[in-house]
Amino acid sequence: MLDQAAYTPRLKAVFKDTIRPAMKEEFSYKNDMMIPRLDKIVLNMGVGEAVKDTKKVKQAAEELSLIAGQKAVITKAKNSIAGFRVREDMPLGCKVTLRGDRMYDFLDRLINVALPRVRDFRGVKGSSFDGNGNFAMGLKEHIVFPEINFDKVDEVLGMDIIICTNAKTDAEAKALLKHFNMPFTS
Repeated sequence: MLDQAAYTPRLKAVFKDTIRPAMKEEFSYKNDMMIPRLDKIVLNMGVGEAVKDTKKVKQAAEELSLIAGQKAVITKAKNSIAGFRVREDMPLGCKVTLRGDRMYDFLDRLINVALPRVRDFRGVKGSSFDGNGNFAMGLKEHIVFPEINFDKVDEVLGMDIIICTNAKTDAEAKALLKHFNMPFTS
């Protein structure tokens, strides 16, 4: 059994040992507190078929919990929309917010295991930043993660992944993610 007190995620150690000094030199920060770092990673699954069958949201939440290593929260509709047959407080999806060691573990699995398993993968779009140093991307299939047993999945779902940093600009955030070996196309 792994001793939790002595365990440090691989990417967290890489960040402290190599990425922080490289970023400090690249952007000539005056002190270590100015160096951008990861804040959180938010995983979100919207389940469109939940309008017809609410069991699909529970199944998606269980699978998202397996991927994240943390219990997923079921998101509910804020307003009723008759055109979409959505009622207020109807479960429509699920989300997880990862911080600390789980965040670094997930990012490591995303970059080194899941993204290479995506069919026809050519890299992630380098322009998907929001202007405040946060990066958003989507996956069409959640089955690229090794935690999901492909045989037990009855429906393939997509998911959104938002990587939040405390960088002031998109250039700083992109440089930080490049140091983590995020495979950008441009």
